[in-house]
Amino acid sequence: MGGFFGITSKTDCVQDVYFGVDYHSHLGKARAGMASVDKKEGFQREIHNIENSPFRTKFDNIASRLKGKACIGCISDADPQPLLIRSKFGTYAIAMVGVINNCDKIITDYLKNGLGIFQCMSGNRVNSTEIIAALIDEKDTFVEGIEFALEVIEGSASILILKEDGNIIAVRDRYGRTPVLIGKSEDGFCASFESFAFEKLDFELYQELKSGEIIELSPDNAKVLKEGTNKMKICAFLWTYYGYPNACYEGVNVEMMRMKNGRIMAMQEKEAGTLPNVDYVSGVPDSGTPHAIGFANESGIPFARPFIKYTPAWARSFIPSNQKEREKIAKMKQVPVNELIKDKDLLFIDDSIVRGTQLKETVEFLYNNGAKSVHMRSACPPIMYSCKYLNFSINTSDMDLLARKVIMELEGEEGFKYLDEYADGSTERGKKFRKTICDKMHFDSLEYQTLEGMMKAIGIEPCKVCTYCWNGKEY
Repeated sequence: MGGFFGITSKTDCVQDVYFGVDYHSHLGKARAGMASVDKKEGFQREIHNIENSPFRTKFDNIASRLKGKACIGCISDADPQPLLIRSKFGTYAIAMVGVINNCDKIITDYLKNGLGIFQCMSGNRVNSTEIIAALIDEKDTFVEGIEFALEVIEGSASILILKEDGNIIAVRDRYGRTPVLIGKSEDGFCASFESFAFEKLDFELYQELKSGEIIELSPDNAKVLKEGTNKMKICAFLWTYYGYPNACYEGVNVEMMRMKNGRIMAMQEKEAGTLPNVDYVSGVPDSGTPHAIGFANESGIPFARPFIKYTPAWARSFIPSNQKEREKIAKMKQVPVNELIKDKDLLFIDDSIVRGTQLKETVEFLYNNGAKSVHMRSACPPIMYSCKYLNFSINTSDMDLLARKVIMELEGEEGFKYLDEYADGSTERGKKFRKTICDKMHFDSLEYQTLEGMMKAIGIEPCKVCTYCWNGKEY
């Protein structure tokens, strides 16, 4: 996914941006960067790899290295950023959140027109942020260039630009797939992906940008450069998986949505008569936990934590270089509470089931520690399509998804004509689908939240929420 944070202020703000970016650490695990501009020093920038160490360890004492009353930073799940760009608009720093699916075509068209060159990374890839800067440069003004970039890009892009004069331009993706929120304090304005990040820094919510909206922030003013639209397709996974519990998107708090989602799931099970007889309801840490609390409260089954994730050593998702080491770290993270596992019937709720590899290992871990039975629930419907717009399953082909694999085994490609039936637990295909997964994963039972139930928990008009990975509907 990724996230960004920036401040333009009457006073030096580098330290505050450091804390604001750190509060976005749950959104990415590849790269992080910060860029500031100072009247005397000009632009300064640092980018670090954070695959095996938290943001804080790489950017500690950042205020002694960067100076400025305007600063932006980002957590990236892919390319290094922010980039420093020198163009006809002057020098500026730029960061983005999103995915560009038509990079090759954009690059080919750009080079064909003799407009310039691109710096290549490994595998001949071009940094997506550099592509956006190149598109912006094709037009006569920042606003025209940003509008052009948003129109050309297939995928999604929310953008943050730090100008030489210390002003910040914030842009929300034209379909609003990711949020951009503006905060205001006595000393200036900020732009953020997560609302709680600026609230902890004494900013108050000023506005949430609409889809395609472009705004320029100075220490004294927030000027709308282009009005946004109400047409929106915000990612549902912001609530079920990505978002930090304190965050709010479109006025809907993440933690409250998850607990409501769990309650709805329990209500549906009670009505269908499928609620199993278990000792405890539990969540797969961390995002599954509030779903489980809601489920437990509604069902009347006690909530418990049969295992704990050991966060002091592994506070985030490290990515070792080989699979064996990854499996070892995954195992080391999970610390059992034997009294809550041995000879117990357990029901777990996970935020989603994508490939299922880690979940299968978790279930084996529970059985190895004496669990009598393990029932599994997913807080969202079966994932049938790889994401096209963000980094959630973006590098996963459809056939890597557990749901697709099982359908292929059951019916071959013919089964892909009946994805709706497989998603529905009341149909014959849906029942066989769930039983097959139970056999593979050693679940005693399995059920998924319905799309309707999840939309009810979010509470936004369904037409404004992206549900592509469940039903393949783009707009």
